[in-house]
Amino acid sequence: MAAFCRDCLEPTTDSGRCPNCGSPRVQRHDELFDLGIAHMDCDAFYASVEKRDHPHLRDQPVIVGGGKRGVVTTACYIARIRGVRSAMPMFKALKLCPEATVVPPRMDVYAEVSRAIRRLMEELTPAIQPISLDEAFLDLTGTGRLHGAPPAILLARLAKRIEEELGVTISIGLSHNKFLAKIASDLDKPRGFSVIGRAETEDFLDGQPVSIIWGVGRAMQDRLARDGIRTITDIRRYSEEDLFRKYGGMGAHVWRLAYGIDSRRVSNRDPVKSISNERTFNEDIGALDELDGHLWRLALKVSDRAKAKDLVGATVNLKLKRKDFRLLSRQTRLTEPTQLADEIYNAARPLLDRELDKGPFRLLGVGLSHLSDWQGADAAPDLLDPGAPKRRAAERASDSIRARFGPDAILKGRALR
Repeated sequence: MAAFCRDCLEPTTDSGRCPNCGSPRVQRHDELFDLGIAHMDCDAFYASVEKRDHPHLRDQPVIVGGGKRGVVTTACYIARIRGVRSAMPMFKALKLCPEATVVPPRMDVYAEVSRAIRRLMEELTPAIQPISLDEAFLDLTGTGRLHGAPPAILLARLAKRIEEELGVTISIGLSHNKFLAKIASDLDKPRGFSVIGRAETEDFLDGQPVSIIWGVGRAMQDRLARDGIRTITDIRRYSEEDLFRKYGGMGAHVWRLAYGIDSRRVSNRDPVKSISNERTFNEDIGALDELDGHLWRLALKVSDRAKAKDLVGATVNLKLKRKDFRLLSRQTRLTEPTQLADEIYNAARPLLDRELDKGPFRLLGVGLSHLSDWQGADAAPDLLDPGAPKRRAAERASDSIRARFGPDAILKGRALR
């Protein structure tokens, strides 16, 4: 059986601790050095970054999220032991873990750590498919000759570098396709490394709930359950044609994954479809001046992200949640795509004005969609707005100042509302 130590990275055939360094973290699997598709997932990413930057929180339960009316963005593993989970209402999380330290999200910091992780991954392979800031697929097939080591050892080396150089930990799933690699990365968190080989694929999936299948959400689970299908074993009682006739393309998709068949490639060309930011308020807000200040700050965050990705958007979206939890979504198409905060704000503000009488609101969000590459957008003169070029130049200058001296180095008056 192939084996190596995840701490010293030395190959070994020993069945116990590593004979070289004594570590118990010896990875073993018959197909360990033959598999090349990996899923890498950071462990409680936002909370891990906060603990890295605030060492006094290292042994404390930490929740990253909004105020009392917000939701949990990420909870560290200490808080998770108490039952705290992502997307849980904050008041419920604090009931379960009242001693937790609540930290507001710092998306700019998390994005920078994510970019640093991406740079380390790119040293191993160009075939990287980011899923979010804290997870990605990697295809390391055929890289062994280039790097002088099989993919499994390259991944363990990557995990060590991320932990030592960036101060966060990752868990890795290794298999022969994306579906199984994603499942594997969840099997042994945190600091995990799990392998699902070709020979064991069907046995591993047998008996698993249908919820393990990518794309099978609550609605599809309920639909399958009404037909007596609750596990992978139940799915295998049908042919692919049977399930296609019953559920269409989703039925064929479910059948293939039930047998571990997944031909999707690891691709870094999946386009970003939208960029957005939202804020849940501690108290419902109906006053226009206060909402206007939040609207500007959200537009600025969306703009910063668009600029970081060299993207522009042709549609500005506004999201409002009323105190009765009814969600309102409005959008407007721009005459020219933009990435500028001033343009995003000026498009979103009339949308807010038209819905103001439906407040107060518990949530406000701003987004940019129908994205494309920047390619010098926002540079053309605007015959209907002669002052636009000056505002654009001022915003670019403001960006340079904030980049050099910090996000609060220069603020518009409306940001203080």
